[in-house]
Amino acid sequence: MEIGRCIGETSINEVTFISSKLPEVGKYVVLEYNNQKILGIIENVISLNPLLKEVYSEEIAKKILEIEGNSFIIKGKIKIIGDVENLKLPKVPPFPGTVVKVAEKEILEKIFGKSEKSIHIGNLLTNEEVNVYLDVNKLISRHLAILSITGAGKSNTVAVIVNELLKFNGTSLIFDMHSEYRDADFERKKVIEAKINPLFLDANEFARLINIGEEAYVQARFLRKAIKEVKNKISSNEIKLDCEEYFKTLIKILESYARNEDHGNRNSIYKVIAKIEDFLLRFREIVDIRVKDIVEQIKPNCVNILDLGNVDEETADVIVSHTLKTILEKRKSYKIQNQKNGLSFPIFVVIEEAHILIPKERETLSKYYVSRIAREGRKFGIGLCLVSQRPKNIDPNALSQMNNMIILKLIEPSDQKYIQEASEQLSEELLKYLPSLNVGEAVIIGPAIKIPALVKIKKFEKKISGTDIDFVEEWKKVENEEIDLE
Repeated sequence: MEIGRCIGETSINEVTFISSKLPEVGKYVVLEYNNQKILGIIENVISLNPLLKEVYSEEIAKKILEIEGNSFIIKGKIKIIGDVENLKLPKVPPFPGTVVKVAEKEILEKIFGKSEKSIHIGNLLTNEEVNVYLDVNKLISRHLAILSITGAGKSNTVAVIVNELLKFNGTSLIFDMHSEYRDADFERKKVIEAKINPLFLDANEFARLINIGEEAYVQARFLRKAIKEVKNKISSNEIKLDCEEYFKTLIKILESYARNEDHGNRNSIYKVIAKIEDFLLRFREIVDIRVKDIVEQIKPNCVNILDLGNVDEETADVIVSHTLKTILEKRKSYKIQNQKNGLSFPIFVVIEEAHILIPKERETLSKYYVSRIAREGRKFGIGLCLVSQRPKNIDPNALSQMNNMIILKLIEPSDQKYIQEASEQLSEELLKYLPSLNVGEAVIIGPAIKIPALVKIKKFEKKISGTDIDFVEEWKKVENEEIDLE
């Protein structure tokens, strides 16, 4: 369908057009010239009536419209994407007067359509008949960020992707910070409880777990020494494999150190003991010396959900960093040394609340291993997905290595600019769409999709416990109940 013609100066990157119709921003169009078909996207549209251009009175405008009628024209800009065959920019610009046509469904299906190794993510926002598919290998190996304000559809997008990966027997691991996914009806699912086995933690992880900071190097030194001694006692069967026995022995060893140290070191050791006791008071239920390491519990061909809803941020950081470290080590040992105890299958790791675990302005254990996996993961079959409603609070080095992005509604200009700085593909024109997107609508950019696109993410049809509750209905349930506030 013809919708207008090119006017004015044209270039190989963009053209201006006029139309008597009102085409949608984001609509794909085709320009036919010089024996080729060139694909473009409408980036901007304005409506104007030349008779009303210099009118400053409502009454005069009304009279002009009564006499002349509302005769307006549409003027807009088209960004040139490339020829419809291989999406390469043309060598010459369109000629003024070139006809602008709506891109045919067949052309768009060739660009966004299904391939042997792709997943269905949704439909084009400006053409619901065209399904949009993402290349699985490029999506996972080049990593992904899913970003938006709260309630715009991040959880639904994650659910759609990991459920689609099951069609390829894909293995996913979601670090579920708020227990959003544990009740989700994925086709295959395993919930892993956030249990910590201290035998698998190194001294740095243990120190962070009990809140010993990097500056407390004396405390860390005595803790490291005591942990090593406890593990030796367990391996030599001097003490039984029991959680109570482990911590009881650890504290006894530290107390023995304190008796033989000067006043300064003695105080440091007693601080370590106090921190261990405080940790046990708060989080004893998540410590289990008999539980398998988290990575050993991951089930292949399945959506694995590590439920972190019952732990604080520091503890979550220890669990996530330890799991990421172990995944990287076990994938390396399997791929390089072919060790049987390695991780024998590739894995797609989803980190919810990425701004908490990989923050911009402070160091965490998780940040280090996210950075390593972002750099090395592709070689060893580890993909990353960072999910956040606060993009500007994510470490910029980590975010810049997420080459694919699914960006749903974003209102704050600071968030928008921060993402643009992290991704060369997010143009000023695409930025303009972000505040006006509705729930479930997204800009998708990156190697997993041939060209940037505005997409309506399909609905995950089954249950996700992270969806918003109906406050009115919940209140109705208790309106007749007697509430005892004493």
